[in-house]
This record gives sequence, structure tokens and C-alpha cells, in this order.
Amino acid sequence: MRNLLLIVFFMFRFQNKICLVTGATSGIGRATAVRLGREGATVICLGREVKAGHAVEAEIKAGGSEALFIKTDVGHDADLVHAVETTLALYQRIDILISDAAMMTFTPILDLDPADWDRVMNVNLRALFRLCQLCVPHMKGGAVVAISSVHAFQSTPNVAPYATSKGGLEAFVRGLSLEVPYTQARINAVAPGAVETPMLRSNPNVMDGTEVITGQIGTPEELAATICFLASDEANFINGSTMTVDGGRLAQL
Repeated sequence: MRNLLLIVFFMFRFQNKICLVTGATSGIGRATAVRLGREGATVICLGREVKAGHAVEAEIKAGGSEALFIKTDVGHDADLVHAVETTLALYQRIDILISDAAMMTFTPILDLDPADWDRVMNVNLRALFRLCQLCVPHMKGGAVVAISSVHAFQSTPNVAPYATSKGGLEAFVRGLSLEVPYTQARINAVAPGAVETPMLRSNPNVMDGTEVITGQIGTPEELAATICFLASDEANFINGSTMTVDGGRLAQL
């Protein structure tokens, strides 16, 4: 009976919640969008890949929840405004924002084109800032979960823009949590370690051995479990925090 009650609880944890997820077409963002839908949410899936976006929308709908894919490049402010305005026109509110979309560069800082630095900051940090400006005023008892990285704490050569953006993201989360009443929205972050995603396997540092992945590699679904916990009412006393989910990677020197 207890197990049955738990299953029912998780089926309805996000019932009637309007959830907006960036990076929803692959990896952690996709797994989070699917899990939110499985737990009863209406999921607005943002991403650049149209075919993948319609596929995740269809999967969520097949599970019995409402979903909508909106083609969005989070690096373009007009796309963010369009996505949020479309969501508000349909549902009149946004309850949960999951900010997952991100990018990396792999050029040494002294050789880096300033335009590439700006692109990383735009996608990884400015997009979160703008989405919070656009979404949080429409929240009541809502939640923002931003996806950081262990690179905010410990990094490898040639990815300084990415690491910097993630450190800034965590500072932003702390700062915004002090400005927004917790009754309006809680603001938190998750810092994943190595996760089996396209970003991990296409990382040149991983491919050439510069970044050695030791120990456990997580799955997108395992990260989605943590993200959904932080977005849920179960995490009502967690605010302005970053939860590290890295299989113990940062525990070693």
C-alpha cells in the first residue's frame, strides 16, 4: 500500500503546474521535461532542434500530459520573449522555470575570439537573467531551477568561459533569491558532474583525455530526479542554494 501511495503521489506532484524548460530537446533538459510531464505537469519545451522538439512534445502527450514545443534559441532575446508571451497567452501563468540550455567553447582564453566569450555568457547566463525577468513576475509559489556545473568549482583547461558562466549562474541564483519573496518563487541551482549527454561525449577535452572522467557517470534521468525535487513543494525550505549532483566527483582532490 505504501508503494502504491508513493506512485500516486509522484504521478500528481506537478498536477496543474505550468512548467517551462529550456534545452528540452536533449540530455538533462529532455529528461526533466519528460519527468515533469509524467508527474502531471503541462510542459512548455524550448529548444532549437525542431524534429527533436516535436518528439519530446509527442512523448509527453502520449503519457497523458499536455505539452507544447516552441522553437527557441535562448541566445536571442526575441525568442525568449516570444516563448514566454506564448505561454502566458495560453495559460496565464508560469509556475516553474527550468533553465538548462548551455554551450561550451574549447579555445584557450588568450586565443579566444571575444565574440565567442559573449556567446557563452549570452546563452549560459544572460538567458537565465532574462527568463527570470520574464517569468518570475507571473509566479506565485513558483520555482526556478538553473542548471550549473561542477566546472563552477573545479575545471579543466580551455573551458574558462563555460566555468565562468556557471560560477556567475550560482551567484545570480543566490542574489535573486534575496530579492524575490520565497512565497513568490524559490530560486535554486543544480550542479551536475559527468552526465551521459551529447555535450559530454562531444567535449574535445574528454575525447583527448585532458579531462579524465573517473568514477560514476550519471544519467539525465538521475539529474531530472533532483531537478524535479527542487522544483516541487517538497523542497519548500530550499532557497538560494546549489545542489551538487556529481557521483562524488568533487569529494576527491
